[in-house]
Amino acid sequence: MQLRADFTCPSTGRNAVDIREEEMGLWSEISDIFRAFMSQDSWEIRNALQTQGAWVFGTVATAVSGLTMLWIYKLVPWLDRHLERTVMVYSYLAIAFIIFWGVIDRFIFSNQQPWSTTIPPLLFMIMAWFGAAFNVRLRTHLSFAEFRTMMPRSGQLACLMLDAVLWFVFAVIVLVTTTRMTALSASNFQIVLGTDNVMQWWFLITAPMSFVLMVARVFENLIEDFANWRSGAPLIKQAVIGGDI
Repeated sequence: MQLRADFTCPSTGRNAVDIREEEMGLWSEISDIFRAFMSQDSWEIRNALQTQGAWVFGTVATAVSGLTMLWIYKLVPWLDRHLERTVMVYSYLAIAFIIFWGVIDRFIFSNQQPWSTTIPPLLFMIMAWFGAAFNVRLRTHLSFAEFRTMMPRSGQLACLMLDAVLWFVFAVIVLVTTTRMTALSASNFQIVLGTDNVMQWWFLITAPMSFVLMVARVFENLIEDFANWRSGAPLIKQAVIGGDI
């Protein structure tokens, strides 16, 4: 049934013309975001991401990027087992080395590098977000395994699906907001304090990247859950922090 132009929705008070104009405006905003990313201009990206279309674009981009990363995991099993942990370990070693050398430099040579107190927090951010993505795969984030094991299988599957939905929504929110922050930092040419040419956005961009990995882990867990449901295998397993995949 076609809506007439003078049809008015009782709940919102908007007519069909207004609704159609909003839809067209949303598609225009999404196309502007595509063009901004293709131009690789941080100023254009910053402005394009300030629109409401960024949420639609971010949702689709998060899902597509997560599925692409899941395909890469299946194609290269080494990345599936070691990617996040490798980033975490090297970030931690870099933090430890900077702090260790900072102590020696300060108390033995009476000197201090101005970036020695600004780089480690950024490296810790990288370590934390990539670690969060890995622990989503291990299901160590408030899994409530003891409580869920007492539920029927249908209830267990419902909880696992709720986990996937919540993690995906959380990832979309963080990906959109951190991408906006990264574009803002790049457009303002913000440098890391204590350095001359190290840009902040080089570190900030790892936040949306890590949440793409998190969504890939969410999809990976969901596929495993449905396979266990069909085969009759246990759905809820005891999570081990730092365990293997």
